[in-house]
Amino acid sequence: MSRQEARDILARRVAQLRQESYESLKAKWLDRPDGEQVSGDSGKEYGVEVQAFWDDPRDPGNLRVVVSVGDSLLPPTGGFIVAPDGRFVGE
Repeated sequence: MSRQEARDILARRVAQLRQESYESLKAKWLDRPDGEQVSGDSGKEYGVEVQAFWDDPRDPGNLRVVVSVGDSLLPPTGGFIVAPDGRFVGE
């Protein structure tokens, strides 16, 4: 696995997810982690996992979306937190 290629895939997938609405992210990913295979520029296949969960389970509202790429023990990981009104939290 190329760590740089995995980071590039991660950045693209996070950017794609940031274009989705709060409601769409919640419907697709909340408590439903899922994996997909993505081809890197080199042609190598990478496993991409997307999951979403409440940022504070005691106070549901803000949704944390996490993406990881690769099959290593510590894969590159990124994500964001989105509020119900669509704004990104902590940025």
